[in-house]
Amino acid sequence: MADGEWQKYLEVEGDGLLRIRRHASMKVDAMIVADSAHLANSSDDRSISQLLNIASMPGVVGEAWAMADWHFGYGFPIGGVLATDLEWGDAGGSISPGGVGFDINCGVRLVALDCSVDDIPNIDKLAGRLNGRIPSGGSGKGGLKITRQELDEIISRGSNAMVDLGFAHEEDLQNIESNGVLETDEGVSERAMERGLKALGTLGSGNHFLELQTVQTIEEGNPHGLFEGQVLCMIHSGSRGLGHQVCTDHVRLLEDKYRNRNGVWQNDEWGFEIQDRQLAAAPIHSREGQSYLDAMNGAANFAFANRSALTHRLRQTLAAEFEVETRLLYDVSHNIAKIETHDIDGRSCKCCVHRKGATRAMPGQPVLVPGDMGTGSWLLEGAAGNRAFASSCHGAGRLLSRSAAKKKIDGKAVQRELQSRGIRVHANTPNIMSEEAPDAYKDVDEVIRLSNSAGLTKPIARLSPLAVIKG
Repeated sequence: MADGEWQKYLEVEGDGLLRIRRHASMKVDAMIVADSAHLANSSDDRSISQLLNIASMPGVVGEAWAMADWHFGYGFPIGGVLATDLEWGDAGGSISPGGVGFDINCGVRLVALDCSVDDIPNIDKLAGRLNGRIPSGGSGKGGLKITRQELDEIISRGSNAMVDLGFAHEEDLQNIESNGVLETDEGVSERAMERGLKALGTLGSGNHFLELQTVQTIEEGNPHGLFEGQVLCMIHSGSRGLGHQVCTDHVRLLEDKYRNRNGVWQNDEWGFEIQDRQLAAAPIHSREGQSYLDAMNGAANFAFANRSALTHRLRQTLAAEFEVETRLLYDVSHNIAKIETHDIDGRSCKCCVHRKGATRAMPGQPVLVPGDMGTGSWLLEGAAGNRAFASSCHGAGRLLSRSAAKKKIDGKAVQRELQSRGIRVHANTPNIMSEEAPDAYKDVDEVIRLSNSAGLTKPIARLSPLAVIKG
């Protein structure tokens, strides 16, 4: 689609919400959680073109959505939400690995500590211990020692297996999305197994982190019994190399099934047409579609288990420093495709809902939104009447690519500035301070405001960073 052409079809839908009317190859309208100012400050034609492309996917229903933290990604925009009808065509609407991403079930969990920062004997020592006990970086070294049989159990049973292995509490399960397990039969490839065997309980690199936070403010309503000044721990990580390999396996398989004809990618076997090869998809009920869904669920189970293992290491480290009770407040995915039922145009539709860099936000469900390491994060709650297939933003969203951030931002200066504000940062990968600097991200408070205005979520508490462990 021609650069800027979409602007002719742009309309203001309401507070915090814009609509791009269906045109060209689009099968449905596209919705953006933004106002005019936010759109102008945080968009480029590449990410908008990706949004319009997913609105052209086979079997798409409702509308294609971009959450307020959207930005350019692989095929699908990060922050994209798309649903396809399971009953469309002969074998159902499309399921696309690009609509989930390479870090399958990357997600966030929030652990509440029954203390304030003044109850911690030595916060600097605790931060240092956490940095030493929580393996981070891209290598995956330092994972928990597990056997191949135990890994099989984890891929099949997710966090339930972690309870049996002694790495999670039974009471944690009720506070994990899908209770920490998705159904899978075939599992994942041998190469994915090899990559996962040594990575359990590791953070990874990039925007993954473990962060001690304090409750700065509590908004109207406090369903989790928090108090101002309370210490929380937010963990952001996913399925590590195992999930990346699952995505790689299926992206390669599906992309090879498409041919470019006059700028449109076509698959003759299924009669599918897509606008970008990176959107390569299969019918949900096809052998290829079911194979991807099964492997994706296995990788998602590993991610649930990985966050359980990181919580286990957190609890061990806390216990070595002082006595404190902890409870898992919630664990939510933000790179996943799930089979759900939604009301669309007055009818009940069983859909495959892709959320890539977007969080499920059922009414009353906790929604965890990390900002950046210098600003703050939010605990939200899904709002009734959420039109975006019960979805929300998953973070602040990038303003600068990693390469652009490295060129423009002095990482050492960022670290000094954060330290002057009492924010302890342990960064274990070169250039991470530049790539993850606050100026590389959108304003998380604005993202939350827009999500609230659009009727997707309501704010519960704002959280301030205290100590950060980055990959």
